[in-house]
Amino acid sequence: MRGLFPDWTLKTGGEVAPDERLPTGQTIAMGVQHVVAMFGSTALAPILMGFDPNTAIFFSGIGTLIFFLMTGGRLPSYLGSSFAFIGVVIAATGYAGSGPNANIGVALGGIIACGLLYFLIGLVVQVAGTGWIERLMPPIVTGTVVAAIGLNLAPVAVKMLGATPVETGIGLLTALAVGLIAVRSHGVAGRLPILLGALCGYALYWVAANGLGWAKPIDFSGVGQAAWVGLPKFSAPVFDGTAMLLIAPVAVILVAENLGHVKGLAAMTGRNFDPLMGRAFMADGIATMVSGAGGGTGVTTYAENMGVMAVTRIYSTLVFVVAALVALALGFSPKFGALILTLPVPVIGGLALVVFGLIAATGGRIWVQSKVDFSRPRNLITAGVALTAGAGDLTLSIAGFKMGGIGTATFGAIVLYHLLRERDAAR
Repeated sequence: MRGLFPDWTLKTGGEVAPDERLPTGQTIAMGVQHVVAMFGSTALAPILMGFDPNTAIFFSGIGTLIFFLMTGGRLPSYLGSSFAFIGVVIAATGYAGSGPNANIGVALGGIIACGLLYFLIGLVVQVAGTGWIERLMPPIVTGTVVAAIGLNLAPVAVKMLGATPVETGIGLLTALAVGLIAVRSHGVAGRLPILLGALCGYALYWVAANGLGWAKPIDFSGVGQAAWVGLPKFSAPVFDGTAMLLIAPVAVILVAENLGHVKGLAAMTGRNFDPLMGRAFMADGIATMVSGAGGGTGVTTYAENMGVMAVTRIYSTLVFVVAALVALALGFSPKFGALILTLPVPVIGGLALVVFGLIAATGGRIWVQSKVDFSRPRNLITAGVALTAGAGDLTLSIAGFKMGGIGTATFGAIVLYHLLRERDAAR
């Protein structure tokens, strides 16, 4: 009979399986590398929603530990800030795009509702298996929903690029830097385009603003006043029905995302992780609820960390315990958080331009990899209508509740696909 956790056999070379471990020093080094890999996206997502990035990083560590415990230390994953929440949080809170989000409590209540729905889906999967999810959301649906998220967020990125030619130019150069680093760099640098691109944009803005006076200077006074050690900035949730209905459907996206990640890990390691799928969903759901209860973003398994595993072939789950502990340590440094908040808005806009574009393109990638046949009217209409609803931010009012563009696109894609089944079959 297997124990609660693996025995983690020592392995000093070659591929390291989830139930194997590296020597202590190498485990710590790999854990730090995973923190670096997740950092750019985990810090950027809360900034785009007006959340405190330090708090989000802190809860990413908490969430990763929850995931580790609930999967019995058998599924290697890091849980970071999910970009799927950005559009619905902005819609629910009316966030203007810069500074702290004054209505963060309303968003947190919605995030908790999403986490609860996600947990319940995981509970059903644990009992009934994953087949029903794959039938409910085939690749045409999941690809459409993911692409709709990116298109829905496009106006946010464009608005953040700035109102002056200098600000817009710096934002576009930041996006270019991310692209060049991603395409032309190798090794560790090639896996950190968001982080390194942000540093390039930051340096460029500092020269233009603080050095030449062409834009509003970066204010470092908050960094000097912040303490080196202190508690993260926790916030309390507010449970508003409209916001909860708007944000909860993101659970569908998280399910599709997590499902794909677990399948990817199975392909990389040669192991069958399907028996852990339900527990993975439940763990992610609980982690999202815990994060929302304290002021953090919704969390999800991270493709960035899967990329590190694919390159290093080190899948030991103990590495992610180290990564989680490092994230917790960063969360207890207000000075570190204050430094992140000095990131200029045009630079954030440039990063968002790339990230949101990649989200939209990922939907197309799902279609291509799954060989979705767009000569079939069923697929074509499902994608076309849902993408237009998402890009145009189609908002529906139902019994006093409002469903924004992402929610409309998500449910629209699912409903259309299944409603058109008989017509397609008759054809």
